[in-house]
Formats: sequence, structure tokens, C-alpha cells
Amino acid sequence: MKKVYCIGEVLIDFVAERQGSDLSKANQFTKKAGGAPANVACAISKLGGNGIFIGSVGDDPFGKFLLETLKSEGVDISLTQLSDTFTTLAFVSLSEDGERDFVFSRGADKELKYNPDLRKNLSGNILHLGAATALLGGPLEKTYGRYLFDGLTKDMFICFDPNFRIDLWKDDEETFIKKCMPFVEKSHLCKFSQEEAQLISGKEDLHEACDALHKVGTKIITVTLGKEGTLLSMNGNKKVIPSVKVTPVDTTGAGDAFIGCLLYQISDLGNFEPVFEDFSLLEKMVATANKAGAITTTNYGAIVALPTKDQLDK
Repeated sequence: MKKVYCIGEVLIDFVAERQGSDLSKANQFTKKAGGAPANVACAISKLGGNGIFIGSVGDDPFGKFLLETLKSEGVDISLTQLSDTFTTLAFVSLSEDGERDFVFSRGADKELKYNPDLRKNLSGNILHLGAATALLGGPLEKTYGRYLFDGLTKDMFICFDPNFRIDLWKDDEETFIKKCMPFVEKSHLCKFSQEEAQLISGKEDLHEACDALHKVGTKIITVTLGKEGTLLSMNGNKKVIPSVKVTPVDTTGAGDAFIGCLLYQISDLGNFEPVFEDFSLLEKMVATANKAGAITTTNYGAIVALPTKDQLDK
């Protein structure tokens, strides 16, 4: 089984549950571990895979809590860095239908430094670049680019999730799009939301959006469509793979559960070639990943809601 290196932020989500989607009106918050790359590493490890997290946390009680949480889920945290900067925080409000509102307080995640010693361990494994904060500047952005180069030169399977957050890119979406392009060009697999696919491609129609993004360079595209399922696009084939019906209470982490489950299945193949050649194989993998995402929405919080192998196999 291949190792999956997940690079980017881990943070504290302060979650206001069942208090509407307006953060300013929330009075009570629950502390939970979060951050997209960390969620993906946990999703992989909970399914029995080799999830490795590379990120930076503050040398403070919140950072300690995050590392303990990841370790308890089976994630390899040996490459995590401690920073003098405080741990990154996010405040999340959840309405009755599971929709959410975000506010970020950015801290230690941006301080991640490149580790050249890691290069010797990367060959033939999987690199997941799925951070929401990586393109915002600081050492993390440079580190992100250097690991992309390592992924290319070490024959890794590279996955990119832009994880667009409107709060982080207000009035500067063009910069976000421009910064995403090298990753779309060089990644083997790109996971987009509908909003991201339309924004980055500049196309409203999702089939046209996929065609435009393939022209940039990526071979495989998944566009998650919530309860409708996922649009899969590869080698001129496009198909919406339906999801399973659930009653969602919290959509946080559903996309991370999806891509984590998909990467877990790819890591279990031992050889990446079938992924690029067999559309029906990818269909089955995406259907399973859809189920993982759906299960995650039936519980509060991202990491605690991620499914185990037993839950997925039911």
C-alpha cells in the first residue's frame, strides 16, 4: 500500500451548532480538530491506509490537542513542525440544514518549512495538496510549490484540491485562480466543488469547465455536487456518479472524506496505471468515495464523523 502525504493546515474549529448560520449570533462553541489536509490524512488512516500529515502547529495547548487527535486516528505526525506562532483557529456556524459560515484566524499553519530530507521517501507514493490556506503567502506557499516539484521528479501520484474559501479571497479571486493554475496543470487528479470548477475554468457549464481544466493539464477531474453525487471526467468520458441518500446535519469535512477515501483506494492498488486507463474502475472508486462523504455529513465535526472501513462496507 502506498503512503499518502497530506500537506497543509491543521487547525481548531470552534463550532456553533444549531444556532443558525450567522456567526455573530452564536453564543456557544465546541472545540474540534479540523483543516482539510489533516481531515484527508485522518480519512485515509481511519480506512486502514497510510495517511501522513505534514503541517505546522503552535507550541501551545491547541497544537498539542491537534497532534494528539491526529495520532489517535492513526495518522503519522512525525513530520509535523512546532511553531512559536499560535495555532490557527477557525470559527464555524452550522444551521439546521447543515450549511455553514466560516471565519479564519490564521496562525502557525503558514509557518511550514520545506524538509529536503523527505525527498528520499517520496518515490512512487501519493502527494495530496489540499490546503485552503497554502496559496495565501508565507513559508507554507513556498513549501507547497517545492513539494509539487518533488512530486513531479519522484514519480508520485499528485492530487490537488484548491479548497476555495470566499472569506480568504474576498475581492481577489483572480489571484487565487492564477495561483491554482500550476497545480491544475501538474496534478494527475483534481478534486473541485461545483463553485471551484466554474470559478477556475471561467465556464458555467460543468462539462465545458472540465474540458477547459483538462486542457490546462490535469488527467482526472472529480466535481463534487453534494447530494447529487460527483461528476467524473477522464479521457473524454464524463459521468455523474450518484451519491447515497442521507439526512445531513453537518457538511463540514464531506469533501475531505470523499477525496481521502478515493486516495485510499488508489493507494491500495499498488500501481497507478489502471487509474488512468480504466474509467469503470474509477466509477466504482468514486461511488465508494461518495458514500464516505455522505456518511460524514450525518455527524457533527469533521474528523470524528469520518467513516471507518466497517461503516463503509455496510
